[in-house]
Amino acid sequence: MTNKSLAADYLKRSKSRLKALDVLYMDQNWADVVQKSKEISELVLMSVLRTAHLDPPRTHDVSQDLEEHSSLLPEKIQKNLKKITKFSKSMRRDRELSFYGTEDLTPSEFYQKEDADEAREWAQFLVELTDTPKS
Repeated sequence: MTNKSLAADYLKRSKSRLKALDVLYMDQNWADVVQKSKEISELVLMSVLRTAHLDPPRTHDVSQDLEEHSSLLPEKIQKNLKKITKFSKSMRRDRELSFYGTEDLTPSEFYQKEDADEAREWAQFLVELTDTPKS
């Protein structure tokens, strides 16, 4: 059993965070654009699973669950599933790395505009893919 209001909450919060990306982007804070984009994408994909009445895993990468339950997912997701799962897998690594860094990697020095652009585009794509028009 899943909390049905969580799916809607995840999408609402994703849309708010997508707007916040503009501030980080204008500041050329590429690492945080990557990190927040990945966070947005994760929330969207968790919402997709919850909308399909599935309890998402407590991990950053939900690609295995999306693939396993693909027949329960909306058609728009199914059509893009290969790209989405590939992105979800890379999202986990970059989400953690862009936030914490490592002893030999400083996020603000490592991530560039191109990384931020790609992550931001993916976040926007996923939000738009799951956005339902208001009647």
